[in-house]
Amino acid sequence: MDRAAKAESIAELSGVFKTSNVVVVAHYSGLTVAQMQNLRKQMRTAGGHVKVAKNRLAKIALKDTDVAAIAPLLKGPTVLAYSGDPVAAPKVAVDFAKANEKFVILGGSMGKTALDLNGVKALASLPSLDELRAKIVGLVVAPATKIAQLTNAPAAKVARVIQAYASKSAAA
Repeated sequence: MDRAAKAESIAELSGVFKTSNVVVVAHYSGLTVAQMQNLRKQMRTAGGHVKVAKNRLAKIALKDTDVAAIAPLLKGPTVLAYSGDPVAAPKVAVDFAKANEKFVILGGSMGKTALDLNGVKALASLPSLDELRAKIVGLVVAPATKIAQLTNAPAAKVARVIQAYASKSAAA
């Protein structure tokens, strides 16, 4: 790799570290190409990305970023999983690690907060941003439907009482 390519790689990684809300670091030694492609595909559908970078270049790119706490994790064959959604990358990484024992999560960072394996798993257990939005919309819509039901209920009761009197008169 020549100097220009290294500088370009460092600039790209620095941009990734500055724009991502969460970065997960894992070892991928022993995974097949098909398994790595599957990981990339799952991460893409969740809104995240996977990058294999030279550790030395990644450490240089980490300087002056919020995720600088992951520098000690960059040893050996590491892969970086990152996303704008704080839950997407950890969720996919943890699910992939359950299915593939050779994919070992080392830790990560969410903003300036360093995460160990348990921290990544805790993030993965949270609902995603879309799920939270759906719950909020459901909570906002629920009172309106309850109000509509309450305003219709007295009229329905009056109609049932009249119907009962009518059927009682018809039977007599």
